[in-house]
Amino acid sequence: MGLLLKEWRLRRRLSQLELACEADISTRHLSFIETGRAQPSREMILHLSERLGVPLRERNELLLAAGFAPVYSTKPLADSALTAVRKAVNLVLTGHEPFPALAVDRHWNLIAANRAVSALLAGVAPDLVTPPVNVLRLSLHPDGLAPRIMNLPEWRGHVLERLRYQIEATADPALSELLKELREYPVSPKGSNGPTEEHSDLVVPLQLATEIGTLKLFSTTTVFGTPLDVTISEIAIESFFPSDEETADILQRLSRATGSKSTAG
Repeated sequence: MGLLLKEWRLRRRLSQLELACEADISTRHLSFIETGRAQPSREMILHLSERLGVPLRERNELLLAAGFAPVYSTKPLADSALTAVRKAVNLVLTGHEPFPALAVDRHWNLIAANRAVSALLAGVAPDLVTPPVNVLRLSLHPDGLAPRIMNLPEWRGHVLERLRYQIEATADPALSELLKELREYPVSPKGSNGPTEEHSDLVVPLQLATEIGTLKLFSTTTVFGTPLDVTISEIAIESFFPSDEETADILQRLSRATGSKSTAG
């Protein structure tokens, strides 16, 4: 456990003194914990994990390494205990229509999406939308949305940087493998994506070409507050908003053409 704790401290770029001050313990005691000379209590492990921002899944691993039972449950999303969570996710997705919104898990696998998302997937290779659907792969794959992303180099850079940040925060090897895969995709998979217009420096836009015009979108991320279950803590809802009136009009027209219905996986 001490070695795992040290890895997380170094990952957060903290010295023993800095973490000890954050946790209000002595540097000597922290050193003894990291070297195995002191056996921390379950409460101390959770306290240090909180100070280090260790994800719930990895907090359980620290507890197991110290000989304690996990504290945080890991219920499957289909469990009856998470019925309220599923309803909340679908409520947010449906309420965001006619604009696209989707929910993903820790590895960016699709959990649920509203009807506006499916309306944007024309021309995508069938295997990329066969469950489990990884939305980052779908976005950057040359047989996915990439050929229709007008600012692909910029959007790709945003996606890869966000994934790198997530890897740094979680130390998840599956995400590292995903990053390696995404990096190997060509930037312009089917020729030039075309010029892009100047945009605000406030957000990185997604400029997606459709048959009835180019969508200019920005996104927000919603997570559950103070989760005590690993599955809930790893759900994120990505909601896309139009950055101009033309995009809002296109999405309204697409909504009228396809109807308005949320689908959950």
